[in-house]
Amino acid sequence: MDTAGVKFLRLQFTDILGATKNVEVPQSQFEKALRGDVTFDGSSVEGFTRIEESDMLLRPDLGTFLIYPQFSREEGERGKVARLICDVHLPDSTPFEGDPRRVLRRQVERARELGFEMYVGTEPEFFLFERTATGVGSTVTHDRAGYFDLAPIDKGERIRREITNKLVQMGFEIEAAHHEDAPGQHEIDFRYAPALETADRIATFKFVVKRVALEYGLLASFLPKPLPGVNGSGMHCHLSLFREGVNTFADPDGEHGLSNTARQFIAGLLEHAGGMTAITNPLVNSYKRLVPGYEAPVNIAWSTSNRSALIRVPTKRGNSTRAELRMPDPSCNPYLALAAMLAAGLDGIAEKLEPPPAIARNIYKMTVREKRHHRVRELPTDLREAVDELEKDEVIAGALGEHVLDHFVEAKRAEWRDYSATIHAWELNRYLDLI
Repeated sequence: MDTAGVKFLRLQFTDILGATKNVEVPQSQFEKALRGDVTFDGSSVEGFTRIEESDMLLRPDLGTFLIYPQFSREEGERGKVARLICDVHLPDSTPFEGDPRRVLRRQVERARELGFEMYVGTEPEFFLFERTATGVGSTVTHDRAGYFDLAPIDKGERIRREITNKLVQMGFEIEAAHHEDAPGQHEIDFRYAPALETADRIATFKFVVKRVALEYGLLASFLPKPLPGVNGSGMHCHLSLFREGVNTFADPDGEHGLSNTARQFIAGLLEHAGGMTAITNPLVNSYKRLVPGYEAPVNIAWSTSNRSALIRVPTKRGNSTRAELRMPDPSCNPYLALAAMLAAGLDGIAEKLEPPPAIARNIYKMTVREKRHHRVRELPTDLREAVDELEKDEVIAGALGEHVLDHFVEAKRAEWRDYSATIHAWELNRYLDLI
C-alpha cells in the first residue's frame, strides 16, 4: 500500500439508511488505523447501537484503499487524502450484525458456497440544480436539455467529464456518460464488478458527483423524483451469476438464450419484488417516481424487449447475459439493496421457481384482465405498503438480519408518520379556497 504524500486517511462506513460516514485520522495515526484500532461512537450513527454500548471498531478492508483526486487547489496545498472502506466490529472484535456491508458479505458468502459470484453493473442517475446566491440548493435545473443532447443545450457536459476524470483517477472503468431525459438530469455508467465492489463504488460515486458539483457551484441530487411532470432518477441494476469466470445465465439452447439458473434467479426476483422494494426504493419520494408514464416500472413482470417490465433481459448473450432490475433508485443503501437482490435470486434457484412467460407487449397499456391473465402483479404504491411487504417476506427480512430489519422498519415507519402528518402545498392549493 503506497501512502506516499498522503496526509489524511478517511475510514469510511455506511449507516443503515445508506448515509456514508467517515472518521478522518492524520498521518501520525495511520498505523493505528491500519490495525483496526480506531473506535467511534456507534450510538450517534443511525440504527447502530444504544448509548450504553456505544464503542465500535473500524476494521479497514485494505483492498479498498485509494487516494482521492484533488478537487480544489486548497486541498492540494493541505496534502493528499486517502480512503479505506471499513467493516464495523464490536469491542470484542466480532463483526457487528448491523453493519450494512456485513449484510451484503453474508449473501456473497452464501452465493460462494453454492459456487456463484454475482456481478452487478449499475446505471445511477442524478440531477444538477443551481444554488441560490447564499449557496442554498434549489430545484432550478442548470439546463433545459433532454436525452442524449449535446452542448450548448447540455450544460452538464463539462461537469460529467470532470466527474468521469476523477472516477478514472480512482480506478473506475467508465462505460458511458450522457444527459438523461429530464432537464438537468444525467447518467454515468461504470463497468460491472462483483457485488461488494460495486456497492463500494456506488457509495464512492455519489460522493464524487456531489463534490465535483459543489466545485461548480451546483447541487447534485440523487433524490428519485425532485421535479413533477418529468422522469425521476433510477439506478437500474444489471445482475448475473458467474462460476469460474463463466456466466451461468447464458445457454444458447435455452428459451430466450437463458439457462435454468437465469430463469430461476429471475423468478426469485419477481417473487420477492414487493418485499425488496422498501430496500431498493426507501424514501417516501421514491414512490412518486414509480408511477405510470415516466419510464419507471410499476408492474411485476419480465421481458426480453420492452422497458415497461420490472425486469428486462438485454439482447446481448454469452458472458453479457444479464437481468436488468429497473425499480431501484439511487437513494437506496447499496449494500442492503444488493444483498436483497442476491437473496431473492438465490431463493429462486434454491426453490427451483419458474417465472411466468416473458411479456413482449407494453404493460402500461394492458387492461386489468390482461394483467391478471399474464400473472402480472403491481409493486407497492407507497412506503407504508412497501414496509408491510418487507416485514411479510421471510427471505428478504432474513437476509437483512434482525438488527437491521428492526431499525430499518422503525425508521421508515417514523418517516411515513411524519410525512402523513405534514400539510403539503398541494393540499392547500387544491382545497383551501374550495372547502
